[in-house]
Amino acid sequence: MEELLKTIVTDLVEDKTAVEVSVDEPNDEGVIVYHLHVAQDDMGRVIGKQGRIAKAIRVVMRAAASKLGQKIMVEID
Repeated sequence: MEELLKTIVTDLVEDKTAVEVSVDEPNDEGVIVYHLHVAQDDMGRVIGKQGRIAKAIRVVMRAAASKLGQKIMVEID
C-alpha cells in the first residue's frame, strides 16, 4: 500500500526526492493512517483544484485496501 501511494504521487510532483510516506499503527477501529509528505511547492499539485486530486488518491487507496481487507485513511501533510 505504501508503494502504491508513492507511485501515484511521484508522477504528480516535480521534486520526487521529497515524497515521503509514514504509516501509523492501526487504531482502535482498525484504521491504518498513511501520512504523505511532499515539498511545499508540490502541495498544490497533490491536492488539486478544490481537492479533486487528493480525493482521487484517497479513492484509489481505499479501493486497493478493501481488496486486502484493510481500512485506511490518507492524510496529506
